Amino acid sequence: MSYSPLFSAKELLSQGDRTFSYLDTSVLLPGQKGDLEADFASARLPGARRFVLDHFSDNSTALPHMVPSAGEFSQALTALGIGNDDVIVVYDRQGSVGACRAWWMLRLFGHERIHILDGGLDAYRKEGGALVSGAPQTPSPATQPYRTHPHYTMLAGLGDVETALGQDEFRILDARSPARFRGEVPEPRPGVRGGHMPGAVNLPYADLVDADGLFFSKEALRHRFAQAEAVERRVITSCGSGLTAATLTVGLAVAGLPIGQLYDGSWAEWGADLSTPVVTG
Repeated sequence: MSYSPLFSAKELLSQGDRTFSYLDTSVLLPGQKGDLEADFASARLPGARRFVLDHFSDNSTALPHMVPSAGEFSQALTALGIGNDDVIVVYDRQGSVGACRAWWMLRLFGHERIHILDGGLDAYRKEGGALVSGAPQTPSPATQPYRTHPHYTMLAGLGDVETALGQDEFRILDARSPARFRGEVPEPRPGVRGGHMPGAVNLPYADLVDADGLFFSKEALRHRFAQAEAVERRVITSCGSGLTAATLTVGLAVAGLPIGQLYDGSWAEWGADLSTPVVTG
């Protein structure tokens, strides 16, 4: 990864008349409450469309937020009016949890021209960016079907993680909170054990951003990954359901490091499978 996926609000506003396809990718994490559609109607970037994560997920499985087939992803992007030549900017209301997941998914299916608005809508508003409000229009489908070019080497499954365990060349980074990683608090999903994979290292996604949800500098992020002994290893990122793992993946890109793989099933899959080993403490 030779470029930073981030646009600061100032950088985005400096682009002048350059045309972007804005996608509001806001999500709610377990325990968070809100009305994302009402928020979108109240304030959004001009011309923005809603990227609803569940519309871009495999809903045939009970596991949350799983990557859909290439055909399903193509259909959802086409319906949203996105074309292969679009330059996309993804953003959240605040921070970038949903934007990081959307960035990773779009890259997974071959879209290269994509940026994350660092700090989200809050950062854009603070920088003086103009917002619009009111009932959003239903997007017109793209005139041509979106053509995916999947890079499935970016995706890890349960078997990949099992194979990586115990191999020194790999580092599994878990983005959950320390209490969840240690199994000290119940998991938010029923039937899922607490704890972590043997040999995994806890790197909470919140450790990569400041209080405003802005990513730390390249140097600070690289130092953080070095502390986790992940700089010289092949990284697999994981979390509760594949959402905040993408924040670690983007953090690797910002740090100028290989982004490795993201374990899509994450702890929702691993913790519910009674055949997988779990460590607590």
